[in-house]
Amino acid sequence: MVDAGRMVGIVGRLGIYPMVRLSLAARRILAYLALRGQPVARGVVSADLWPDVVDDIGRANLRRALWHVPRGWVDAVGDELLLAAENDLARARRVAGRALNGEPLTFDEITLLSNDILPGWHEEWVLPAQDAFHLLRVQALEAACRTMAASGTYALATQAGAAAIAAEPLRESAAEALITAHLAQRNRYEAAQCFRTLAKRLHDELGVAPDPALTKRLVGIDLDRLAS
Repeated sequence: MVDAGRMVGIVGRLGIYPMVRLSLAARRILAYLALRGQPVARGVVSADLWPDVVDDIGRANLRRALWHVPRGWVDAVGDELLLAAENDLARARRVAGRALNGEPLTFDEITLLSNDILPGWHEEWVLPAQDAFHLLRVQALEAACRTMAASGTYALATQAGAAAIAAEPLRESAAEALITAHLAQRNRYEAAQCFRTLAKRLHDELGVAPDPALTKRLVGIDLDRLAS
């Protein structure tokens, strides 16, 4: 049963709340179960966390690691394990879903979506989830930028757009959303700077120019003069 007084944070970095002293193996188990968000068979857990050892040794490693997890943080349901704590990935996915459905976001929600899952972790079991969440949060931030710019919530719109570009600097649709928000607020300088930064990145990384449709958004603005 999930204990609302406990939290395992994996968006941004691994955080255990309230703070408890954990071994590295115990931290990996809590991060793994938070990422999965549902019961996982012991054999699957051990195979994912210790892929380079035989099954018996992996299961033994899992038993030792679980022995170091404080009581109450992991539930055993038959042969399955389930995190008995809240996790911020579930909330982040709900926030992203709302943004994709055209709802505005708060500053705290934008901040939540400005982080990846367990940055710096490169184990096989975390990589697919990292890639999937990264794409989800960028799409959500871009959508929130468009939604809030259209409703006149420009400050939060530009925060969301800037966060999307920080995550994907070559994403032209995110740059277009942020430029739209700047122009709606009559901030031509910021719009021009966003365009120039994108153009340079595309040229340096891909050898291409921005999409012509995006370039047309800046018609009438002297980019060279504004940059001087």
